Amino acid sequence: MSLRTTGRCAGAFILLAFVSYGIGSALAGQFAGAALVVLTSVMVAAIGVLAFRALHRRQPGTAWAYLVARGAEAFLLTAGIVLLGPVGTGAADTAYQLAMLSLGLGSLPFCLALKRQRWLPGWLATWGFVGYALLATGATAELMGAEVGLVLAIPGGLFEIVFGLLLLARGFAPSTAVRPGAASAEAIAQGVQPTAQ
Repeated sequence: MSLRTTGRCAGAFILLAFVSYGIGSALAGQFAGAALVVLTSVMVAAIGVLAFRALHRRQPGTAWAYLVARGAEAFLLTAGIVLLGPVGTGAADTAYQLAMLSLGLGSLPFCLALKRQRWLPGWLATWGFVGYALLATGATAELMGAEVGLVLAIPGGLFEIVFGLLLLARGFAPSTAVRPGAASAEAIAQGVQPTAQ
């Protein structure tokens, strides 16, 4: 599977996970809602696997960290649904915040790797880094009893939508925002045909 195809699949899963989790959360307590959250968890894990495939030869430490973070997020999202019935919303909320903490922390080195590989423009990678840092901060605050997680999750959430759309459009490929010669050389080195400038 080429980098472009891998990235496009990851982008599709990022966007679909947003939709499926949103609908699943709205249907909390119903079978359909639980099924959608489990489906979201599968897609979250798949995002980690696809990113690992793209990065493991270039940034192995980051690839493993992101894979583990996404795997933990997927497990915790499912655990939250499982706990919702027998234990109640408190345990489910804790599982969700731990999932967001895992996502936020694991995505920090991932954004730096995207910038180093020139797969994202510098400004967008920085937006992602700041957004995920705020997400992790908000999740930590929620776990400590401060209800600020939703507000602090907004920048990271918006980044994921933009990132998902960008991946869907061109996959993992050098950004055209960098110097054309550098982008073309990077694309050739990765076996990707550079797009017309």
